[in-house]
Amino acid sequence: QVQLVESGGGSVQAGGSLRLSCAVSGYTYSNYCMGWFRQSPGKEREGVAAIDGDGGTMIARSVQGRFTISQDNAKNTLYLQMDSLKPEDTAMYYCAADVSVAWRSLLSSSEYNYWGQGTQVTVSS
Repeated sequence: QVQLVESGGGSVQAGGSLRLSCAVSGYTYSNYCMGWFRQSPGKEREGVAAIDGDGGTMIARSVQGRFTISQDNAKNTLYLQMDSLKPEDTAMYYCAADVSVAWRSLLSSSEYNYWGQGTQVTVSS
């Protein structure tokens, strides 16, 4: 049973930082593509950052230079370091995983079958 559990969300002021974690269990972690997505009320789920099975990363243009995705295979954990946060970054953040995702689709939520429950990030101005 694949399980993804996010943590690390919270409330910060604009310009602050947060680090999200996604603990993974139930599969061989290093063989999967992993991604971070976010969704705010009334908006579609948006791909933020993703990492493929070879460690290649993709970052959405809206967060380039501010967000970094990384993983610790020994701990089976995916991270999202978020710096210089803006109020528009406020959303529920989800991690997702799947066995094989085409490079060009890494930030497409429809490509992922396994999802965590989400962690809320709120950025105040």
